[in-house]
Amino acid sequence: MTSKSFCRAHGVWLSLDPKPVHHLNLAGLSLITPNRKEAFELASLRDDTRTADPLQDRNLMLVADRLLKDLQPVLLLITLGELGMLLCRSGQQPFHIPTQAQAVFDVSGAGDTVIASFTLAIAAGASPIEAAIFSNHAAGIVVGKVGTATAAPEELLASFKRS
Repeated sequence: MTSKSFCRAHGVWLSLDPKPVHHLNLAGLSLITPNRKEAFELASLRDDTRTADPLQDRNLMLVADRLLKDLQPVLLLITLGELGMLLCRSGQQPFHIPTQAQAVFDVSGAGDTVIASFTLAIAAGASPIEAAIFSNHAAGIVVGKVGTATAAPEELLASFKRS
């Protein structure tokens, strides 16, 4: 039994923000959080479409389907920059979460914030959609700061009150 299958069998959550250049075996993880570019690279497809509505982006939907089929994560969360995030689960319609960023000064660490806050929310008992919305708020806060930053609890509460 592999460590991934052992973890899955025992309810241990495994999250990974993949970098295609590292050539890791990503199959069977709980959560994978590639950005759009990374998702297309992982699926070995060209990114030659882009629409304002990610749910209408045929190639993005194809990438999500391919990654869900090939890698079989429990959840796939594709970060889309100014277009927000796309939460994908096998056998279910993708769920689009528009960005919460008020202003963008620096995207350094945004992906780290997404995976950390999403995993935290899941560990605390949130549903995947709740976790995605939570992590979207957290990312919206950190990109509004210069340099690698964090989202404080009071900032998260203020972000939710604004929306």
